[in-house]
Amino acid sequence: MTFAVFGPNSLRPTRSPISFSDSGAELTGWLGRRSEWKGAVVDGDSADVMFEFRDVVVERDRMRALDGFSASIPGQGVTAVVGPSGAGKSTLLRLCNRLEVPVGGRVLFRGKDIGATDPLWLRRRVGMCFQRPTPFPGTVADNLRVAQPDASDERMAESLARVALTGWGDRSGSRSWLDRDATALSGGEAQRMCLARTLMAQPEVLLLDEPTSAVDTDAAEAIERVVRQLAADGIPALWVTHDPAQAKRAADRVLCVERGRCLGVGPVASKSDDGPTT
Repeated sequence: MTFAVFGPNSLRPTRSPISFSDSGAELTGWLGRRSEWKGAVVDGDSADVMFEFRDVVVERDRMRALDGFSASIPGQGVTAVVGPSGAGKSTLLRLCNRLEVPVGGRVLFRGKDIGATDPLWLRRRVGMCFQRPTPFPGTVADNLRVAQPDASDERMAESLARVALTGWGDRSGSRSWLDRDATALSGGEAQRMCLARTLMAQPEVLLLDEPTSAVDTDAAEAIERVVRQLAADGIPALWVTHDPAQAKRAADRVLCVERGRCLGVGPVASKSDDGPTT
């Protein structure tokens, strides 16, 4: 019993595993075969819900980026958001900390309607990392203090250690990273530094919008390990990815989006699974 999807012609849930090959085309085809699904809920403890979307509509230039989107996301582990380009994945992520505002429906964070919350309160609890790293001019320490101006060197070194930025240069550990020019970091280093900056605000959840798309394979794998460890430490993540193999490696469950609607939310099937059944 993996996830429940309520179709338009039945009040009884259909349950099936979500499986991936390494082929993005196969994933897109599988999504297309499920395009009649209207919404999804996760099996399990309904009290442990991180985000809940209730018939959410987002419009831009008279086009619907999200069209009656409904889903509930658990408050633990890593949830990958997958689907074809233009499906509404990044829009969904931006809704979670009010970078987007719906024209219809409701978005709840830990049971609170985010439309009625202070955006600054929300964004301190819902941290976000974007597709491309955004280091500010200055040292790594300067960047981390943007999130926490009175942070001690020890606190900043701890944040860097959590994203595996240690052991560089002649001096010991994270102290040398604090002194580095943030704009001179490699793509993978800069992305992890931005993640460390986000962690300085002590968020309750991370939103990750394709954070590995602009880095090499080694850096991508390092970021995956970091996010998995953060989730194990109690900071869940909602991760947009175009890579089915990455979703299989890094995620505990997958939220499938197509044409602005949720097709299903459920655990990632193992490599041995032949595919979804109904």
